[in-house]
Amino acid sequence: MKAIVVGSGGREHALAWKLLRSPKVTEVVCIPGNGGTALLPNCRNVAMAETDAEGIARCALVNNISFVLVGPEQPLAQGLADALRSEEIRVFGPGKKGAQIEASKAWAKDLMAEANVPTAAAAVFTDAESALLYVQQQGAPIVVKADGLAAGKGVTVAMTLDEAISAIKAAFSGQFGAAGDRVVIEEFLTGQEVSVLAVTDSQTIRPLLPAQDHKQIGEGDTGPNTGGMGAYAPTPVMPPALLERVQKEVLEPTLKGLQDRGIDYRGVLYAGLIVTPAGDPKVIEFNCRFGDPETQAVLPLLETPLEDIVMACCEQRLASMPPFVWKNAAAACVVMAAEGYPGDYKKGLAIDGIATAEDAETVVFHAGTRLSEGELTSTGGRVLGVSAVAPDFSSALAKAYSAIDKIQFPGSYYRRDIGHRIKRHESAPDG
Repeated sequence: MKAIVVGSGGREHALAWKLLRSPKVTEVVCIPGNGGTALLPNCRNVAMAETDAEGIARCALVNNISFVLVGPEQPLAQGLADALRSEEIRVFGPGKKGAQIEASKAWAKDLMAEANVPTAAAAVFTDAESALLYVQQQGAPIVVKADGLAAGKGVTVAMTLDEAISAIKAAFSGQFGAAGDRVVIEEFLTGQEVSVLAVTDSQTIRPLLPAQDHKQIGEGDTGPNTGGMGAYAPTPVMPPALLERVQKEVLEPTLKGLQDRGIDYRGVLYAGLIVTPAGDPKVIEFNCRFGDPETQAVLPLLETPLEDIVMACCEQRLASMPPFVWKNAAAACVVMAAEGYPGDYKKGLAIDGIATAEDAETVVFHAGTRLSEGELTSTGGRVLGVSAVAPDFSSALAKAYSAIDKIQFPGSYYRRDIGHRIKRHESAPDG
């Protein structure tokens, strides 16, 4: 079995790595891939744009590819999956209509309202004047979101009115391009955020292990939002009974809402949730793909072959698949970023020490790297994701930080408090 993984980040490295751990997968082609995928045995990078539908289709057909797994949201939002399916190529990822659940927060809000999915109250604006008047009436704290795709950086949790006003002005002044032409303003919800990545074949939907991400750049969850600075799974904040509520109150109604709109959605439906102080789950946002870096914490715990899940979703037979099997362990991923991220940062930084840092329970996923003539250098703001598996969270985090101590690149930055929300949960999680 051969597969294509579309994308170039840590998520895609983790997906390729997981697929290649199965003896049934003989080759993975990464488009375009990164320095980490270039080093994986039986994996090769193809220098092609991740939105090049014609080129990806040709690559799949020429190489007798069993399925294409699309990592990032942008190609999905642009209709890559539709183009590939028109060539009768199996694709794990929704078409353009389904990808609107991430590509337009306003569209997702309408869907949730129709499906009676619990979420924050919100209003949508297409001009700054109306939005500014609304936040002045509502007060702070309040949440301001660019409607479209903004690489995880279009959301401002404004704790003051001034912050909300600045976020609105930034969106409408073009900071996020066309993604900020429309703004969604939501009520501020208190509680802990949890990521539930679920897989669906458009008829059945099943959650993977719940995870928690750390979006903000600074320790103590301070500073601007990033693509994610670290994650761990399975989070004790969402025990099995609560995950079952998410299944019944969020995932199944949302899938039904997609069906009611005539959307054949096959791939990941990722629910970004908040668990309120009363213990109720509410949706903050939906994503149409695997989370990053949550994937780097979830996949190391998965024992069911990933390609079996992907093929079951592509061929609409998820309902007949046995329950997924997971390690009775915990996993943690800590992101190493370039100095200055999420603002301006240097590229081309030489990276050393990865081979020394890795062992049987620790893997370094490359998020923004390039391998050229045997030299590994940085290409992005998030450079590496160091993931470790251990019997409990404290041990997994300790292993990840120990590995980080062995890796060097100039000005490297990482949060030292990943997992701070679950320090009180010191015992090993249930499997």
